[in-house]
Amino acid sequence: MSTVELSIGGMTCASCAARIEKKLNRLDGVSASVNFATEKARVELGDHATAQDLVATVEAAGYRATLPEAEPHDQPQEGDESVALRRRLLICLALSVPVIAMAMAPALQFPNWQWLSLTLAAPVVVWGAWPFHVATWTNLRHRAATMDTLISLGTLAAFGWSLYALFWGTAGQTGMTHAFEFTVGHTDGSANIYLEVAAGVTTFILAGRYFEARAKRRAGDALRALLQMGAKTVSVRRPDGEHLIPIELLSSGDEFVVRPGEKVAADGVIVDGSSTVDTSMLTGESVPVEVSVGDQVVGATVNVDGVLVVEAERVGSDTQLAQMARLVEQAQSGKAPAQRLADRISGVFVPIVIALAVATLGFWIASGAAMSTAFTAAVAVLIIACPCALGLATPTALMVGTGRGAQLGIVIKGPEILESTRRVDTVVVDKTGTVTTGTMTLAAVTAADGEARDEVLRVAGALESSSEHPIARAITAGARTELGELPAAQSFSNLRGMGVEGILDGRAVLVGRLRLLAERAYDIPEQLVDAAQRAERDGRTVVAVGWDGQARGLLMVADAVKETSAEAVSLLKRLGLTPIMVTGDNEAVARRVARQVGIDEVVAGVLPQDKVDTVVRLQREGRVVAMVGDGVNDAAALAQADLGLAMGGGTDVAIEASDLTLVSDDLRAVPDAIRLSRKTLSTIKGNLFWAFAYNVAALPLAAAGLLNPMIAGAAMAFSSVFVVSNSLRLRTFTPSR
Repeated sequence: MSTVELSIGGMTCASCAARIEKKLNRLDGVSASVNFATEKARVELGDHATAQDLVATVEAAGYRATLPEAEPHDQPQEGDESVALRRRLLICLALSVPVIAMAMAPALQFPNWQWLSLTLAAPVVVWGAWPFHVATWTNLRHRAATMDTLISLGTLAAFGWSLYALFWGTAGQTGMTHAFEFTVGHTDGSANIYLEVAAGVTTFILAGRYFEARAKRRAGDALRALLQMGAKTVSVRRPDGEHLIPIELLSSGDEFVVRPGEKVAADGVIVDGSSTVDTSMLTGESVPVEVSVGDQVVGATVNVDGVLVVEAERVGSDTQLAQMARLVEQAQSGKAPAQRLADRISGVFVPIVIALAVATLGFWIASGAAMSTAFTAAVAVLIIACPCALGLATPTALMVGTGRGAQLGIVIKGPEILESTRRVDTVVVDKTGTVTTGTMTLAAVTAADGEARDEVLRVAGALESSSEHPIARAITAGARTELGELPAAQSFSNLRGMGVEGILDGRAVLVGRLRLLAERAYDIPEQLVDAAQRAERDGRTVVAVGWDGQARGLLMVADAVKETSAEAVSLLKRLGLTPIMVTGDNEAVARRVARQVGIDEVVAGVLPQDKVDTVVRLQREGRVVAMVGDGVNDAAALAQADLGLAMGGGTDVAIEASDLTLVSDDLRAVPDAIRLSRKTLSTIKGNLFWAFAYNVAALPLAAAGLLNPMIAGAAMAFSSVFVVSNSLRLRTFTPSR
């Protein structure tokens, strides 16, 4: 089996994705999954079908399909759908507001106002709703009906009957007005127009589609952000010297130079030099890794302090960074299609409404009623069923919910992710930068018997202040916080991979690993050896300080746990969720942090692929998984999880691959985000229920020919007001923190 990914165009709702998936799966030896949110189809091919067969099948179904080579991931897509939708929405909004205002407020109905209303409404119904009309025609040609069908038929019916009333009825006469009359009785409808319904429904539905398109547009941003993390240029060694070339020209076997602070350009092996490399973007390991000749380095990691010469082994699409991009893409395209609730219901609701309108027309004609009465009843059925409130149900709840979330530091990316929050039962949290601060800090100072603790800290802080190593910076920062200004050391020397030495107050001072002091024949008290072993078992980094041939004390450095992490874990458990920590750090560090915050299950020492595998394993066990992370190494797992939550202090890649972004680095925002998302989803469901309930309740009146146009307008307005009011209740959401 080979795997092909297609970019799909022309889908307007989740039922389109289901139809394409069904068509593809009918091909011999094909297993397809179509994702409406990312507009991708991931297809496994056997020997009996080709990629061209797939494209032809999608196009035969009325949609567009392109192979991935035509759309490089590192290039933004041309003709962004949300930009065109926004322009269409704003124009329709400007034209619809006066139409609705004139129809609903008799005071604004000046002589011949109906003709101005027609002038303004016509572009909205024809041009503004054009995507719905096109989708309806495409669906009808394939014997299918979606929400687009109901929107198109409803708006065209309202507009068409208004034209009839204006040109052949009495609605076009000077002095015609609409008054709100709550009466039920037979009417031929020739004196009333429905232009506000046609324009209003179009604008409301366009608003919903615009917010949906904005969310969908972000699906590919994670991949672009990943690819942009790599180096853009590289210094390559040639026989005639160093040359700075674009990264695309680097070949396997080339030797390139990486200076302090620069990114490693490609995966390779060190042939000259030694340094420490920050690999946190790949592994999550909080302590930089010491490397020298013969060690492997990975592209996009950062060289901290030495000069390295690296022989490139894997370049371009073969690097680990590119592999991580593929992991994110696979996880995103493997998600279940975002099933809009209204689209699900429309599969049954739309055909019933159309059948009911035809039956109503036939019944009244057969009963001997006037043709105008029969058409009034049939059109009334379509109009009352037209989803005005449905257009508001999702976007208003989402706007209010996301607005309240933004105030609390929670960014919800789109309606399609809300359903996951209701079912989540397991929360996988990354350690570095999520549960912990992600930066090294001074955790403890132990002085040998007879030595002053502050003196040990002062000497170590003063000597380390000349070093740029992250552990040295942590010691210096801790010393300055406790003791203030530090003296300057003389004759400072950096002992690569071991420590530092120098002269302070006339004494030769050595700061570094215990092994360094032992090699220099320093006397190390048993008390310090025991303290160092205990600290290392807890996953802390131990730095020894000595002078005059004697070890004087130890400094313990660690990635500190955030003050609020334990409370956040407690809140998650209170929501009935099981927290699990997954980290690239070693087992000892992970267990110590987990004990501090109250997490029982730990998976340590994992690479990005292992994090994805852990999420997949939990999903196969029947769990619904939320993933919380902040690094590039978390991006694929965030995309794979049923719900991805990125800490706002993290990388752009993690944020783009997630479903929810937490602006603050406070882990307590995670339970709040899940609570707010669940409440927003329940509000959307309530809105959808009542939007349909108003329509369904009025359908019998419409079919019986008893629906006064003003009641129809009032019912539609009231249902919209109810939906908006219900959504506004989300503003009262209060965080648990």
